[in-house]
Amino acid sequence: MDSCDFTVSVKRRDVVAAVLPLAEQLLAMSNLDLLLPPLDVGIFLCYKKSSNMSPESRVTVLKKALAQTLVSFYPFAGEIVQNPLGEPELLCSNAGVDFVHACADIELKELDLYHPDFSVHGKLVPVKVRGVLSVQVTELKCGGLVIGCTFDHRAADAHSANMFLTAWAESSQAKPTTHLPSFRRSVFVPRHPLQHDESIDKMYVLLSSILPPPKEIEVSKDQLLSRIYYIRAEEIDRLQFEASKNGTRRSKIESFSAFLWKTIAEGGNDLSKGVKLGVVVDGRKRLEGREDNNLSLQNYFGNVLSIPYTQASIGELKSMTLETAANLVHSCVEAAATEEHFSGLIDWVELHRPNPAIVKVYCIDANDEAAFVVSSGQHFPVTKLNFGWGIPAFGSYHFPWGGQTGYVMPMPSVRGNGDWVVYMHLMKKHLDLVETQAFDVFRPFDSSHLNLAADD
Repeated sequence: MDSCDFTVSVKRRDVVAAVLPLAEQLLAMSNLDLLLPPLDVGIFLCYKKSSNMSPESRVTVLKKALAQTLVSFYPFAGEIVQNPLGEPELLCSNAGVDFVHACADIELKELDLYHPDFSVHGKLVPVKVRGVLSVQVTELKCGGLVIGCTFDHRAADAHSANMFLTAWAESSQAKPTTHLPSFRRSVFVPRHPLQHDESIDKMYVLLSSILPPPKEIEVSKDQLLSRIYYIRAEEIDRLQFEASKNGTRRSKIESFSAFLWKTIAEGGNDLSKGVKLGVVVDGRKRLEGREDNNLSLQNYFGNVLSIPYTQASIGELKSMTLETAANLVHSCVEAAATEEHFSGLIDWVELHRPNPAIVKVYCIDANDEAAFVVSSGQHFPVTKLNFGWGIPAFGSYHFPWGGQTGYVMPMPSVRGNGDWVVYMHLMKKHLDLVETQAFDVFRPFDSSHLNLAADD
């Protein structure tokens, strides 16, 4: 059988609501939530056959635990509506989560996870048709199980989704929830008078001011595709070593981002064209000082993100060392990793409401060879997602977000040995380039990388 050519059959469709009755309420979006366009994010977790539970029993456990978890994570059981200004807000109505129980005529080891557009998208990760969250649990021919979730990014970022998944797993094992979510929006109240650094004007742009894409981009025959790679810990360490010379020490994500930035530039022939690199920065630790009671935002549910970006021409990237590129990435991230930056971003959104805005790295122009965003998934809690039958054999985000800008998310391998799983959504020509220029780093994901021995 072709590892992408398999059939998924629906056994049952349900709507799972919170197990306790919840009063309907409106939950306003924070100013940082308002920077997110309508985007759906997927996550999927693959489990091997359980020796003591049938697939049906496992699905029953998941549904029951989901209903319990939605009591605390009630926005996921709601829907997004528009307020009188045309801005989105969360209607927490307990309308429930679409829950599909399906089966697929393929074994886990046969899944082509290297090509998730064909093996995962719409097959194992559901396409959300309503609400904030959709779930699909798929039985595999080998007795394995895939849990696929799709959620609206406007309601939650990866940190929030990770909290939810961990709580769901804990509920499945009748354990107390380690991190109960907080929806306290007061920490994002803008200052008066409003103030922001001019750097934010260079990072974000109002949607109303974006010009139509030039014809050369509209007629591009290339397309964005998703692929999943495996990177060994020693390769990551090597990149970090090469990026950390002359007394500096760059993080692994900075070193990796700089390496990918340079690699993509190697394929360009027009040395004057640019390559934009955005890096997602989580503002939770940066904003804790805004509350008098030193509120911890580690339990905050919502979006607390900024995406600073840097750019350089193909000629510049080809000539610079990995260390120099990593220094540029570090400077880009460092400028946004402050309380003042996030406070200024909150004020900037307030200044322009209700006009929607978007990060500029998402806007490709005729002078760009490429643009992509790296989001660190190093806190993806894959080894904690034991629903009662062991940790996953594999887990990954799936985020084919459209447009012309790429998206890259490195995550820890389930093996816990420092290896990475890297989800990449880039132009086909850039993915092919990565595989030819850096084949020793990016290994196409295959069944040998599954942690089929995992039981804990």
